[in-house]
Amino acid sequence: MRGCTGTVILDGMTKVACVSIVWLTAVWVSVGFAADSNLPTYLDPAEAGQDFAIQGEYSGSFAQDDGSETKFGLQVIALGEGKFHCVAYDGGLPGDGWDQVTKIECDGELKDGQVVFTAEEGSGTLKDGVITIRNAEGTELGKLARLDRKSPTLGQAPPEGAVVLFDGSTVDNFTGAKLTDDKLLAVPGPHPQSKAKFQDFTLHIEFRTPFMPTARGQARGNCGVFLQGRYEIQVLDSFGLEGLINECGALYSLAAPRENACFPPLSWQTYDVDFTAARFDETGKKVKNATATVRHNGILVHENVELQNPSPGGIEESREPGPILLHYHGNPVMFRNIWVVERKSEPAA
Repeated sequence: MRGCTGTVILDGMTKVACVSIVWLTAVWVSVGFAADSNLPTYLDPAEAGQDFAIQGEYSGSFAQDDGSETKFGLQVIALGEGKFHCVAYDGGLPGDGWDQVTKIECDGELKDGQVVFTAEEGSGTLKDGVITIRNAEGTELGKLARLDRKSPTLGQAPPEGAVVLFDGSTVDNFTGAKLTDDKLLAVPGPHPQSKAKFQDFTLHIEFRTPFMPTARGQARGNCGVFLQGRYEIQVLDSFGLEGLINECGALYSLAAPRENACFPPLSWQTYDVDFTAARFDETGKKVKNATATVRHNGILVHENVELQNPSPGGIEESREPGPILLHYHGNPVMFRNIWVVERKSEPAA
């Protein structure tokens, strides 16, 4: 990729480069603030402003010189004050065709109601939820339409025999949790956990990160789901990021996700987890590591990953069962539809 100094530019095929931009300041009115900062924090899409409306996923195809078409995906991440970061994926969006190799990144800015991407090879104009791609001569090559994906397990009902931890009616199955006016589970402080404890199980949980456009890294919609109170699956607004060991979908400090399956903030997302606890002999010595298989928004991001030790802040490993713990980081992350199916625990071989 050529040196990047500004907006995203598309060459009309599957490449992206960058050119300089002129910054435009947008006016923001915050509707809330993160608990541990003065950063604007939005919980309602209707109040989140124009940048939120532009942010999101776009998908379509480009015409090639030989007449064929190549699927292409693009994620636009709002950074506040009309500034954007863009990630382009050859083959389609993560979990929807991306080859997990070709990924080009650059920055952009809102001007006159649209985001314009230009380069020697071509241009792209994002307006009214559509990115129009043209070659250097101005010939239209294709369009990328806004795509609002949903997890295939969103709203999944608990099967017969499941332990329902939260269904919107009460938070009595947790210590330290709060029921919001719209029947969601909030994490108001350290660290809500289920009263029930589990050994081997399947977990379904749905979460929504806030829109915090000027926050960065671990300050952007941070929370976590601890299995047995020991092993954390990170919850974070990691939309468009690398998919690192401390980002959304990671087994925090233990394993990075195969792919960043994170949806944009204020989207409802799912974790579906198959967990097998560590095994210990009669003396209390661990003889087998815990394992976890995790699907994030229906996309397999971990398969039978061995968990050699707890995540930072996790409960010490033992043969005792443990709770589902929600890790507090001061951000208003919301949860709903939490249930567990316990499995009969087999002894260590």
